[in-house]
Amino acid sequence: MDARITGLLGRAYDVLPDWTRPVLRWARVDFRPPRPPSGGRVALATIVAILLSLVADALLVGLGTTLYPSTRGYVHFAFLDYARLTTIGVVIAGVGWSLVTRLTSSPEWLYARLAVAVSLVLLAPDAYILYAGSPLRAVVVLVWMHVAIGVVTYACLTTLAPVARGRHAR
Repeated sequence: MDARITGLLGRAYDVLPDWTRPVLRWARVDFRPPRPPSGGRVALATIVAILLSLVADALLVGLGTTLYPSTRGYVHFAFLDYARLTTIGVVIAGVGWSLVTRLTSSPEWLYARLAVAVSLVLLAPDAYILYAGSPLRAVVVLVWMHVAIGVVTYACLTTLAPVARGRHAR
Protein backbone atom coordinates (compact mmCIF):
# COMPACT_ATOMS: atom_id res chain seq x y z
CA MET A 1 0.00 0.00 0.00
CA ASP A 2 1.20 3.48 -0.80
CA ALA A 3 2.91 5.05 2.25
CA ARG A 4 0.71 8.16 1.96
CA ILE A 5 -2.47 6.08 2.21
CA THR A 6 -1.08 4.09 5.13
CA GLY A 7 -0.23 7.35 6.89
CA LEU A 8 -3.72 8.71 6.33
CA LEU A 9 -5.30 5.52 7.66
CA GLY A 10 -3.04 5.60 10.70
CA ARG A 11 -4.12 9.17 11.43
CA ALA A 12 -7.77 8.17 10.88
CA TYR A 13 -7.37 5.64 13.70
CA ASP A 14 -6.30 8.48 16.01
CA VAL A 15 -9.44 10.53 15.32
CA LEU A 16 -11.95 7.70 15.73
CA PRO A 17 -14.21 7.85 18.79
CA ASP A 18 -12.79 6.20 21.89
CA TRP A 19 -15.56 3.58 22.02
CA THR A 20 -14.45 2.15 18.64
CA ARG A 21 -10.90 1.43 19.70
CA PRO A 22 -11.56 -1.74 21.77
CA VAL A 23 -13.64 -3.16 18.92
CA LEU A 24 -10.96 -2.33 16.37
CA ARG A 25 -8.25 -3.79 18.62
CA TRP A 26 -10.27 -7.02 19.05
CA ALA A 27 -10.80 -7.19 15.27
CA ARG A 28 -7.08 -6.49 14.77
CA VAL A 29 -7.88 -3.52 12.57
CA ASP A 30 -4.60 -1.67 12.88
CA PHE A 31 -4.34 -0.03 9.44
CA ARG A 32 -0.90 -1.66 9.05
CA PRO A 33 -1.61 -4.18 6.33
CA PRO A 34 0.93 -6.32 4.54
CA ARG A 35 0.98 -5.72 0.79
CA PRO A 36 -2.52 -6.62 -0.43
CA PRO A 37 -3.03 -8.89 -3.43
CA SER A 38 -3.48 -7.30 -6.82
CA GLY A 39 -6.97 -6.72 -8.16
CA GLY A 40 -6.24 -9.28 -10.86
CA ARG A 41 -5.40 -11.98 -8.32
CA VAL A 42 -8.52 -11.21 -6.30
CA ALA A 43 -10.62 -11.34 -9.49
CA LEU A 44 -9.08 -14.68 -10.50
CA ALA A 45 -9.57 -16.12 -7.01
CA THR A 46 -13.17 -14.88 -7.03
CA ILE A 47 -13.87 -16.54 -10.39
CA VAL A 48 -12.34 -19.80 -9.19
CA ALA A 49 -14.38 -19.56 -5.98
CA ILE A 50 -17.58 -19.04 -7.98
CA LEU A 51 -16.88 -22.05 -10.20
CA LEU A 52 -15.90 -24.35 -7.33
CA SER A 53 -18.84 -23.16 -5.23
CA LEU A 54 -21.24 -23.95 -8.07
CA VAL A 55 -19.70 -27.41 -8.40
CA ALA A 56 -20.09 -27.93 -4.64
CA ASP A 57 -23.69 -26.68 -4.83
CA ALA A 58 -24.50 -29.07 -7.68
CA LEU A 59 -22.91 -32.00 -5.85
CA LEU A 60 -24.83 -31.20 -2.67
CA VAL A 61 -28.12 -30.85 -4.57
CA GLY A 62 -27.41 -34.19 -6.24
CA LEU A 63 -26.56 -35.82 -2.93
CA GLY A 64 -29.53 -34.22 -1.20
CA THR A 65 -32.05 -35.33 -3.82
CA THR A 66 -30.55 -38.83 -3.77
CA LEU A 67 -30.71 -39.12 0.02
CA TYR A 68 -34.06 -37.35 0.22
CA PRO A 69 -36.02 -38.17 -2.98
CA SER A 70 -38.95 -36.09 -1.73
CA THR A 71 -36.82 -32.96 -2.33
CA ARG A 72 -36.54 -33.55 -6.09
CA GLY A 73 -37.93 -30.55 -7.94
CA TYR A 74 -37.55 -28.27 -4.90
CA VAL A 75 -37.56 -24.71 -6.24
CA HIS A 76 -34.29 -23.62 -4.60
CA PHE A 77 -32.46 -26.61 -6.09
CA ALA A 78 -32.85 -25.20 -9.61
CA PHE A 79 -29.41 -24.33 -10.97
CA LEU A 80 -30.33 -20.76 -11.94
CA ASP A 81 -31.82 -20.12 -8.51
CA TYR A 82 -28.73 -21.05 -6.51
CA ALA A 83 -26.19 -19.99 -9.17
CA ARG A 84 -27.39 -16.39 -9.14
CA LEU A 85 -27.27 -16.12 -5.34
CA THR A 86 -23.95 -17.98 -5.09
CA THR A 87 -22.35 -15.70 -7.67
CA ILE A 88 -23.57 -12.54 -5.94
CA GLY A 89 -22.38 -13.76 -2.55
CA VAL A 90 -18.94 -14.82 -3.75
CA VAL A 91 -18.40 -11.54 -5.61
CA ILE A 92 -19.26 -9.65 -2.41
CA ALA A 93 -16.85 -11.92 -0.51
CA GLY A 94 -14.10 -11.12 -3.03
CA VAL A 95 -14.63 -7.40 -2.53
CA GLY A 96 -14.61 -8.04 1.22
CA TRP A 97 -11.26 -9.85 1.02
CA SER A 98 -9.78 -6.98 -0.96
CA LEU A 99 -10.97 -4.52 1.72
CA VAL A 100 -9.88 -6.61 4.71
CA THR A 101 -6.35 -6.98 3.30
CA ARG A 102 -6.09 -3.19 3.40
CA LEU A 103 -7.24 -2.74 7.01
CA THR A 104 -5.24 -5.13 9.13
CA SER A 105 -1.91 -6.83 9.56
CA SER A 106 -3.89 -10.05 10.27
CA PRO A 107 -6.25 -10.27 7.28
CA GLU A 108 -6.76 -14.05 7.37
CA TRP A 109 -7.70 -13.92 11.07
CA LEU A 110 -10.28 -11.15 10.56
CA TYR A 111 -11.63 -12.53 7.28
CA ALA A 112 -12.22 -15.98 8.81
CA ARG A 113 -14.31 -14.45 11.59
CA LEU A 114 -16.20 -12.24 9.17
CA ALA A 115 -16.87 -15.27 6.95
CA VAL A 116 -18.36 -17.19 9.89
CA ALA A 117 -20.45 -14.20 10.97
CA VAL A 118 -21.76 -13.55 7.45
CA SER A 119 -22.48 -17.25 6.94
CA LEU A 120 -24.52 -17.32 10.14
CA VAL A 121 -26.49 -14.26 9.02
CA LEU A 122 -27.10 -15.89 5.64
CA LEU A 123 -28.79 -18.79 7.42
CA ALA A 124 -31.64 -16.44 8.38
CA PRO A 125 -33.39 -16.86 5.00
CA ASP A 126 -33.08 -20.63 5.41
CA ALA A 127 -34.72 -20.38 8.81
CA TYR A 128 -37.45 -18.23 7.33
CA ILE A 129 -38.25 -20.60 4.46
CA LEU A 130 -38.29 -23.48 6.94
CA TYR A 131 -40.72 -21.51 9.10
CA ALA A 132 -42.78 -20.70 5.99
CA GLY A 133 -43.21 -24.39 5.23
CA SER A 134 -40.25 -25.58 3.17
CA PRO A 135 -39.31 -29.21 3.84
CA LEU A 136 -36.72 -29.64 6.60
CA ARG A 137 -34.60 -31.97 4.48
CA ALA A 138 -34.40 -29.44 1.64
CA VAL A 139 -33.44 -26.66 4.06
CA VAL A 140 -30.71 -28.88 5.55
CA VAL A 141 -29.23 -29.23 2.06
CA LEU A 142 -29.38 -25.43 1.63
CA VAL A 143 -27.53 -25.00 4.93
CA TRP A 144 -24.80 -27.38 3.76
CA MET A 145 -24.61 -25.42 0.50
CA HIS A 146 -23.99 -22.22 2.51
CA VAL A 147 -21.26 -23.93 4.52
CA ALA A 148 -19.59 -25.29 1.38
CA ILE A 149 -19.67 -21.91 -0.35
CA GLY A 150 -18.11 -20.25 2.70
CA VAL A 151 -15.31 -22.80 3.00
CA VAL A 152 -14.55 -22.81 -0.73
CA THR A 153 -14.60 -19.03 -0.99
CA TYR A 154 -12.35 -18.48 2.04
CA ALA A 155 -9.87 -21.08 0.79
CA CYS A 156 -9.78 -19.69 -2.75
CA LEU A 157 -9.38 -16.06 -1.77
CA THR A 158 -6.77 -16.55 0.93
CA THR A 159 -4.80 -19.09 -1.11
CA LEU A 160 -5.02 -17.72 -4.65
CA ALA A 161 -4.91 -14.03 -3.65
CA PRO A 162 -2.64 -14.03 -0.60
CA VAL A 163 -1.11 -10.99 1.01
CA ALA A 164 2.63 -10.53 0.54
CA ARG A 165 4.64 -10.96 3.71
CA GLY A 166 8.26 -10.93 4.69
CA ARG A 167 11.28 -8.84 3.87
CA HIS A 168 10.47 -8.38 0.18
CA ALA A 169 6.72 -7.75 0.61
CA ARG A 170 6.90 -4.01 -0.14
